[in-house]
Amino acid sequence: MDLWNWLEYAAWGLSVAFGLHMAIDWLKTDSSYSEDVLTSSREGELEAMAEEHKVKS
Repeated sequence: MDLWNWLEYAAWGLSVAFGLHMAIDWLKTDSSYSEDVLTSSREGELEAMAEEHKVKS
């Protein structure tokens, strides 16, 4: 086998490893937090509260 075959196998191995890592992280995150926390937009609420627009008349 030449170098390109070894590099191809290494690339496939890395993609499988990254995919497994993503799946495990997804399952850990999904089991640790409720759906309400994961889909909330708390940062947006904080920014909206910090921005107080006053209209001068």
